[in-house]
Amino acid sequence: MMRSLWTAGSGMMAQQLNIDNIANNLANVNTTGYKKSRIDFQDLLYQTTRSAGTPVIQGAQVPTGIQIGHGVRPVSTQKIFTQGEFKPTDGPLDINIEGDGFFQVLMPDGSVAYTRDGAFKRDGEGRVVNSDGFPLAPELIIPDDATDISISTDGNISIRVKGNDIPQSIGQIELVKFVNAAGLKSVGRNLYKATAASGEAILGIPGLDGFGTLAHGYLEMSNVQVVEEMVSMIVAQRAYEVNSKAIQAADEMLQTANNLRR
Repeated sequence: MMRSLWTAGSGMMAQQLNIDNIANNLANVNTTGYKKSRIDFQDLLYQTTRSAGTPVIQGAQVPTGIQIGHGVRPVSTQKIFTQGEFKPTDGPLDINIEGDGFFQVLMPDGSVAYTRDGAFKRDGEGRVVNSDGFPLAPELIIPDDATDISISTDGNISIRVKGNDIPQSIGQIELVKFVNAAGLKSVGRNLYKATAASGEAILGIPGLDGFGTLAHGYLEMSNVQVVEEMVSMIVAQRAYEVNSKAIQAADEMLQTANNLRR
């Protein structure tokens, strides 16, 4: 069997996965805080039939060898944490991170997840929660009689209550960052979990020690660029077609060989 069949087949499977990744990026083009993914590929094993440097006669060596590759494989899907565009919303608890950092969200099992989605709300107990009802950590509770909510660039939350025009501070929003944010595990719902590759979460205050600042009344949109994804889709589609042509060519060559007669 010709090795080109398997080699081209690996290329088709790789480009199918590439298209799947592009489709997911495009599907999340309007997802708040979404970060696009990129697939990295590697070539597979090589069959060496003659090594470079092999001596042929005394004082002479083969300058280049003969190596035949066996295709391609995907090795990683990497999140690209570039800044998305800002969308003004005037929401009372909509928060945008301008720069590095993640919000902390307390999960039902007691673990902590991380997100760039700053579309927070109040639940029935006055807690600040995300769209799934998971509370922001550290926990913040807004009193029922609060008439105005203000969030400063450094994360300080202050409110006004009925009968008192003097702002009162009720808490501080903290951010976390990671040595390798690309190593975070995506768990859906705009959430990430820490892994051994990402490193431990580094806690900090917005605007200090390299952390981003907060913008109240704004949301960070997806960093997906539609034109860029469409170009990548065209390239992947053409690569898929070229690999299919290689399979067709190999099949025709096998057919010719099978039809040989003495």
